[in-house]
Amino acid sequence: MTDSPPADGARLSWEEAYRSGRHRKDRFTTMSFEDVPALGLPEEGDPDEAIGYPGAFPYTRGIHPSGYRGRMWTMRQFAGFASAAQTNERFRYLLSQGQHGLSVAFDMPTLMGLDADDDRSLGEVGHCGVSISSSEDMVDLFDAIPLGEVSVSMTINGPAEVLFAFLLVAAEEQGIAWSQLQGTLQNDILKEYIAQKEWIFPPPPHMRLIVDMIEFCIDEVPRWNTISISGYHIREAGATAAQELAFTLADGFAYIEAGMRRGIDVDQFAPRLSFFFDAHIDFFEEIAKFRAARRIWSRWMRDRYRAKDERSLKLRFHSQTAGVSLTAQQPENNIVRTAVEALAAVLGGTQSLHTNALDEVYALPTAKSAEIALRTQQVLAEETGVADTIDPLGGSWFVEQMTDRIQAQAEEMFAAIDRMGEGSMLDGVLAGIDEGWFQGAIADSAYEFEKAVTSGERAIVGVNVHVKTAEEPLDILRIGTEIEDGQRARLQRLRGERDQAAVTAALTALEEGARGDANTMPLLIDAARARATLGEMVTTLKSVFGGYREPPRV
Repeated sequence: MTDSPPADGARLSWEEAYRSGRHRKDRFTTMSFEDVPALGLPEEGDPDEAIGYPGAFPYTRGIHPSGYRGRMWTMRQFAGFASAAQTNERFRYLLSQGQHGLSVAFDMPTLMGLDADDDRSLGEVGHCGVSISSSEDMVDLFDAIPLGEVSVSMTINGPAEVLFAFLLVAAEEQGIAWSQLQGTLQNDILKEYIAQKEWIFPPPPHMRLIVDMIEFCIDEVPRWNTISISGYHIREAGATAAQELAFTLADGFAYIEAGMRRGIDVDQFAPRLSFFFDAHIDFFEEIAKFRAARRIWSRWMRDRYRAKDERSLKLRFHSQTAGVSLTAQQPENNIVRTAVEALAAVLGGTQSLHTNALDEVYALPTAKSAEIALRTQQVLAEETGVADTIDPLGGSWFVEQMTDRIQAQAEEMFAAIDRMGEGSMLDGVLAGIDEGWFQGAIADSAYEFEKAVTSGERAIVGVNVHVKTAEEPLDILRIGTEIEDGQRARLQRLRGERDQAAVTAALTALEEGARGDANTMPLLIDAARARATLGEMVTTLKSVFGGYREPPRV
């Protein structure tokens, strides 16, 4: 199999695929009513094989023949704060304003597998996301939001399978079949060890839980994306664009190998893996990163992992504008930064997009700032014309050279990881985590960037250039202590009203299953149905799996 169809047939193949697909409009024109071509092509011959055509291997120009002409990217806004009821109100508002899908942010206790009334949760309940301690909270979170119709993304990793069990129970109680559910669970524990540090168990049991969920969803929740392999947090920790790309795809290859070691055919689960990248401020570098990601993934999946299903070769990704690019100084400038970063994501071919709000450097966004962030995407989609032609920068000498360069840098890092794993990317990633290889590389890059900012070599408007001596106060969202008091009271009521014998039986079954080799997902769902809490389920698993402490680095 070559990288693309023969030169004399490649263009005809794309044209046929493009014509047979759906299109948002019958005619695409500029503001001056001039026709916009579907795809920029050389005047003679076909593009280079490495560039190819949209919807064709190696997918440098996109995974769909028609790009955004066929379907616009999904507009998501990361939302979640205070209680489930308050977040539900925000979700319904965003949907009414034209948002396409929901993306759930959880507070720190939830991310760490703690109940809201745990002593370690004190002062953190509802502050950086919504507080979820039981399936009852999840039911309230999606009250009057039909889970069979709205795509849901949940950004959680350590206790991801527990929260997914809560979601499945919430769908049941809405009368929605699991087969109808669409969405994504981040569920990427490897990047937690590398960058974000929100783990609970050691790596092997975490990987077991993830593969349990992959195996479970093949038949039970077939439309659900089981892992969103995340480079976002790797980049936010200080990685370069090439490091973000390489470390993220290496994690993806590790999950592929983990599933295959379980005995699952690669084409049974690879199509349900998705990616999550940072859309940073260096405009052309970001576009090149996204294009290189598709090309690398398709080639590795075909040549190394012998995937045969075309869907397994297609890298689908969500993107979010860069949180670390937001500045507390002159926060209105963040609107401009976000617009530029969003444009890079769109020109890079993202499948869904979250735009950060101007005030997120201080706190969770207010309703007003969240609306501005959503309108940023809508202006790009509806007014600029950037969605009317496919991969408009494809064929640019500069962009193609950057795409090649970032791919070459990533391949060098893959080779190093492969050596650490003695021919296994899974073992190489785990060894790199244990040895601090990833963490050290990110720390070095972060240090170099900070030196450049401090010296003035790297300009940041409002921070080290064009500085204002006086700043106007910004109205930000504040979470009161009554949220924590309310969540504690809810949990107390829940524990008093539930069938404690059923909870005990479910937790005992979960513990026994974890000690053996049973798939843990049905056991987690049973415990969620009985209204066992997040903390109780995590504590049960921890009694079997133990905890994890990162080895000190010298």
